[in-house]
Amino acid sequence: MKLLSIIEREGDGYVSWCPQLDIASQGDSIEQARDNLQEALTIFFEIASDDEVQHRRREDIFVTQLEVAVG
Repeated sequence: MKLLSIIEREGDGYVSWCPQLDIASQGDSIEQARDNLQEALTIFFEIASDDEVQHRRREDIFVTQLEVAVG
């Protein structure tokens, strides 16, 4: 299954977030944050019921860039 991963710097580390399931993780590097999120998602799918997966799953998520005038 392909899922989105949004990773951003937070303090000295990085936070990774999957908006489709609202599951997050963190790490000291981008790669570690991504790998930790992948592990968290794998564990979620191993233990969550089908009802829980369907309850959390969001289908209509769009990622785009905007240009805004500043100043």
